[in-house]
Amino acid sequence: MSSVYPQQTPPSPPESPSEATVEVYALSGGHFSLPERFFVNPASDTARRTVPSLSFLVVHRDEETDRTTRIVFDLGLRRDIKRYSPPIQKHVETRQPMVTLPDVTASLASGGLTPDDIDYVIYSHVHWDHVGEPRDFSRSTFVIGSGAKALLQGQGSLRGSHSFFESDLLPTDRTIELSNPYEDIDEETKHQILDPKGPDFIQEWKPSRNLPRVLDIFHDGSLLIVDSPGHLPGHINLLARTSPTTSVYLAGDACHDRRIMRNERQIGEWMDEHGHVCCIHADKKLAEQTIERIQALEKSGVEVIFAHDFEWEEDPKNRSRFFGSS
Repeated sequence: MSSVYPQQTPPSPPESPSEATVEVYALSGGHFSLPERFFVNPASDTARRTVPSLSFLVVHRDEETDRTTRIVFDLGLRRDIKRYSPPIQKHVETRQPMVTLPDVTASLASGGLTPDDIDYVIYSHVHWDHVGEPRDFSRSTFVIGSGAKALLQGQGSLRGSHSFFESDLLPTDRTIELSNPYEDIDEETKHQILDPKGPDFIQEWKPSRNLPRVLDIFHDGSLLIVDSPGHLPGHINLLARTSPTTSVYLAGDACHDRRIMRNERQIGEWMDEHGHVCCIHADKKLAEQTIERIQALEKSGVEVIFAHDFEWEEDPKNRSRFFGSS
């Protein structure tokens, strides 16, 4: 956990919180191939799909303090796959063809930023295709969902060759693990201010819209961290207000194929070599509930983008939404 400043009253919301917004830019984080049968049902045994590993730059500007906070959501693929642990390298062989460049660092450079310009890296979760190369971000604070630290330390009994994690992935002195969304935090923890002028990651989870548990990290409604259970312990999403009337939901791995969102396919399952039924989601039922909430958001007019959203990426109108494209 990062060091804490003395107890301080959280900032008051602005007089017109409905006007507070953030800027959101897509970042390329590489591409790889997914066997469809592991993700959707029905699917043939041979069908494969090349998908992106999208990341996002979120920029918040505080009109009162004139402070700019830059956040990167996920880091995509690691540009040098030999720097993954041996079990992940073996898994990567099943995800070829794979292209790791441009990675997130190169994508930031295309718009004139370096990792040193990034204040926070928020991970949707700690699967190999989202963690990228954290050592590039030597000045950033990392934010992970509740339970992610235990996964990194080897706790848990998840099945599947994709569920290997690196215990030394993150710097302990620059990593914040969010509180458990299903437990109250104690009074002492409530008043810990990690950065008195920055985002507030230590607060109670509260409901917003049809979402039962969110964190309003800037206390102005512009950017919400959303508890999004099912895929992996600690899986979180972001809901970003990009104008007074538009919002973007960055859904991570809550869903891997828009055909599931359109109710054209179901979540896939498969049998491993030991005869166990496996699923890309740690808890399929919770994942289905999360997808239902995201479907409701999309019906209300919120734009939804998944980390491996090949349909979104292939839409020509979204090309200009990548950082540095204009």
